[in-house]
Amino acid sequence: MSATAVTLRLARTAQLRRLCLALGPTRRRGRPGLAEGGVTTMRDPIHRCVEGWHRLLRGELPGGLDAILADDVVFLSPIVFTPQRGKELTKLYLNAASATLLGGGQPGADEERPTKFRYVKEVLSGRHAVLEFEAEVDGKYVNGIDMLTCDEAGRITEFKVMIRPLQAIQLLHRQMAALLAQQPGAAAARAPRA
Repeated sequence: MSATAVTLRLARTAQLRRLCLALGPTRRRGRPGLAEGGVTTMRDPIHRCVEGWHRLLRGELPGGLDAILADDVVFLSPIVFTPQRGKELTKLYLNAASATLLGGGQPGADEERPTKFRYVKEVLSGRHAVLEFEAEVDGKYVNGIDMLTCDEAGRITEFKVMIRPLQAIQLLHRQMAALLAQQPGAAAARAPRA
């Protein structure tokens, strides 16, 4: 590697380090910030929100999505240009994503799930969280982030999903479109088109 390439790499690393420091501490699931049993000890709404999200995915949140989503939540999909507004539309998209990425019917359902979905990094700051995940769907690697914004009560007010690589986006697009077309109320959700 040339001296110029090394210098550029070091500069990028320093920029990334400054960005991470500005965003706040990184917390991995089951690490500092969680008390015995995985209950958050922090008072910030985003910490309660993220802990509630993890409880939902484990099937331990009474009330399911209704308990964690604000009534006026906005869902931003990597596939659909138009923001999806309201709890019912957001539930449709999150249920389809759950069935595609987790293998279950709904987040928190008591069905057996493959272990090929996992969060690998979490950054929480203020009322915002970025949760990076990895999954394998039909033998394809999926890498993405869930960006959450919450209100003072810890309910999700905005849920944005970003996915890479392109093959993963195309695969999820096909699978979620098929699932949304089968769900009641999907006409209002405007299933993604190819």
